[in-house]
Amino acid sequence: MNRVTWLGHSTVVIEIDGTRLITDPALRRRIWHLRRPEAVSATALGELDGVLVSHAHFDHLDLGSLDKLDRSLPLVVPREAGELVRRRGFARVLEVAAGDELDLGSLRIRATHAEHGSGRGPFSPQSSALGYVVTGSAAVYFAGDTDLFDGMAELGPLDLALLPVSGWGAKLPAGHLDPLRAAEALRLLRPRAAVPIHWGTFRAPFAPRHGPAPARDFARAAALVAPEVKVHMLQIGGSLALVSDGTP
Repeated sequence: MNRVTWLGHSTVVIEIDGTRLITDPALRRRIWHLRRPEAVSATALGELDGVLVSHAHFDHLDLGSLDKLDRSLPLVVPREAGELVRRRGFARVLEVAAGDELDLGSLRIRATHAEHGSGRGPFSPQSSALGYVVTGSAAVYFAGDTDLFDGMAELGPLDLALLPVSGWGAKLPAGHLDPLRAAEALRLLRPRAAVPIHWGTFRAPFAPRHGPAPARDFARAAALVAPEVKVHMLQIGGSLALVSDGTP
């Protein structure tokens, strides 16, 4: 069965044609100052065939979460971020830039631009932020963290878009999609369906509790801006099946 399973924040298991990939594994209950109610269990992950990392920010490239994965898995990361994961014992590290393509299992992976700063600190190499289009019998776009950018309309055709709609702090800084801008991204991307991610998982100390409001606001805005796109709000651990022609 083709399906996606949202495990919170930007962590999604994408399963197409028997190949299972995980995006931006953030599996721990605590990542630096961020907290989530529960960690992600190993049983929720299942057997994996590869890892896609969008950028080097700590809530997207979490080394403690990667330590929970099989070191034999291939990891796809932005260029200049590879050494961070090689130090953890991962040997199959594939560094890519926007426009690069590669195969993982039965799937074709295309790295895309992301409009987002991705620095990890003054003592780490500077690397870019990416999104990924995963293509087999269905085409799924994982945006990572991004704002709207030139060329977004050229990423399709897409069956499903996994779009960030919020953050974890009191304010959403530049380089992110809020619910309204994520709805505008749907107008450009023209997917059959969309799942909002990057909401309602981690929270910084003293930050307000947004709950499901960002995802609901996105669904309302999408109904006005891109009514042909079906929005599916998933709970953490929830899955969306894609039928054989890729239609959710």
